[in-house]
Amino acid sequence: MKGFVSSRLHPFVNLLLLVGLMLLALCLAGFLMAVLSNLFFGVGLLEIGNVTKDPSANPQGWGVSMLSQGVLLFVGFGGAALALPLITGYSLQDYFTPRRPVPAVWLLGAAGAVILSVPFMSGLVEWNANAHFPGFLKGLETEARELEERAQELTRYLTQFSSPTRFLVGLLVIAVVPAIAEELVFRGVVQRNLVQWFGSRHVGVWLAAAIFSAIHFQFFGFIPRFILGLLLGYLYEWSGNILVPMAAHFTQNAFQIVLLYAQQRGAFSTFDPDSTEALPWWQQLISLVLTGAALWLLYQRTLQPTTAQLPTEMHTLGRGGAAIAHPTTPPPAGRTLSHDGVDISRD
Repeated sequence: MKGFVSSRLHPFVNLLLLVGLMLLALCLAGFLMAVLSNLFFGVGLLEIGNVTKDPSANPQGWGVSMLSQGVLLFVGFGGAALALPLITGYSLQDYFTPRRPVPAVWLLGAAGAVILSVPFMSGLVEWNANAHFPGFLKGLETEARELEERAQELTRYLTQFSSPTRFLVGLLVIAVVPAIAEELVFRGVVQRNLVQWFGSRHVGVWLAAAIFSAIHFQFFGFIPRFILGLLLGYLYEWSGNILVPMAAHFTQNAFQIVLLYAQQRGAFSTFDPDSTEALPWWQQLISLVLTGAALWLLYQRTLQPTTAQLPTEMHTLGRGGAAIAHPTTPPPAGRTLSHDGVDISRD
């Protein structure tokens, strides 16, 4: 397939193209949001800003806010990620194809690792929430905390599920859409190009995780989200299948939504969804050990040759954007190829 621009672009140029496509896609998403909000809720273009700024003051505020978040994320992020390979001359199958088929155990293992990590992550959440800027940045810290408090107030409002229908809508917008759209962007495009650029999957995973966390603009949740980004990034590198980090990302968000809904229905009288207090240290330690064991088992699967290899990987790109053909036979024992065909087993 022939694209609008050369497919032999440097990964940095691909990332710049992604940013430009995201800006265009966000404009399109804004237009769609205006059309749909007027169609379904009777809220016109001039009213949307006021409604989404203070949704609790408008009877249609919850629906408009959920619609806007879903459309902006799905079109603005997911749409841009899907458009990039098309304009650079690749089909979606070429760009997002797995290196090899992945059995269901990968999806279940990824979801299980995320759930097992919850107690350990609670310690990081508490530590990061109580972190402080240096004294000379006290004013900036105050502004950052005020910004996050406003974001938390909006989240608390949007996650008040007064009916099963609202719960299902929340599950779709907060769990399904981010799992698809954000993974296409941060793992499928950003991490992939960073690995190609630096010739190291570790550098690519860590940089992509940092960008993934920073783009949420929540400093007092940066570290836990960064660790989550590392988890998702390595799951993608080990499995070679975008569905694996999608499954883990969905589980992370859906698990919280389900717990919150159960608490609102009276299932957990002592559960405080707004608390940043860590679970006991021994639970965090057990969580860390079990999560590490689950990830180690998944990693071991990447070292086992499989006879179900894809026919060829002719469409992967080298560091300079050049196409590299890979043989169908597995690499020698102890050596691993990244998405760009670079030998990264020793980095």
